Amino acid sequence: MVETYQKAGKIKLHGFNNLTKSLSFNMYDVCYANSPAEQKEYIAYIDEEYNAERLTKILTECVDIIGANILNIARQDYEPQGASVTLLICEEPMDSVVKGVKSVQPETVVAHLDKSHICVHTYPETHPDNGIATFRADIEVATCGEISPLNALNHLLGSFDADVVTVDYRIRGFTRDVDGTKHWVDHDMNSIQDYVDPEVLKQYNCVDTNLDTERLYHTKMRWTDMDLDRYVFGGKPVNEQFTPEQRKDIKKRLQYEIQEIFYCHNIW
Repeated sequence: MVETYQKAGKIKLHGFNNLTKSLSFNMYDVCYANSPAEQKEYIAYIDEEYNAERLTKILTECVDIIGANILNIARQDYEPQGASVTLLICEEPMDSVVKGVKSVQPETVVAHLDKSHICVHTYPETHPDNGIATFRADIEVATCGEISPLNALNHLLGSFDADVVTVDYRIRGFTRDVDGTKHWVDHDMNSIQDYVDPEVLKQYNCVDTNLDTERLYHTKMRWTDMDLDRYVFGGKPVNEQFTPEQRKDIKKRLQYEIQEIFYCHNIW
């Protein structure tokens, strides 16, 4: 018999809390690289900054934050660019998972726990002719039991310099209490924004699309500050590189890119 929490307070469950909670991100970093050479440098920078080793560190920190345990790590850097990392995790420590089963191999344990995982895939790319470069990171944190992926939300937002963020959170399945009553959620949930640091929210315009009856929550976030020095790759002050007319054009291109990603349709 285990205990969990719901809106009504502490309840006793019949067996394991098998609610599945999935938190999925698309994070986009947008910049302007003035020449083909700078675009190439940007891709190389992103490839190094968010290589498989760095991504593994970010995800490992997430595991610690949500109170889970790592069973297995698979990671890969790709050619010409990009990386992927997947961590299989469980709620209990590894030794308790296999306790009393001497012949169990790690592969078998992983197969039994494939619904609890954290993974990330990266996609750096550049526009063919207008200087825009975009880096996308897709992240999914899926857990079952009492551990919640929402606890990793602010850490992940702080680990990527994102101009546009789309976040989906979904609760699947049900768990039963000792009287046999089904419970469809074990925590308060109205909006993903409720779990984001208020100081972070101040930096974004946010839009929600929530289906509470389906336990499906969606939030889109768009960075509000269009300081060109933050967006132009290379490190030199923008005023030293471009005329006022050029800066106006660059800002327009960046705004269009961000708006197209945010609204999921083409503007040009």
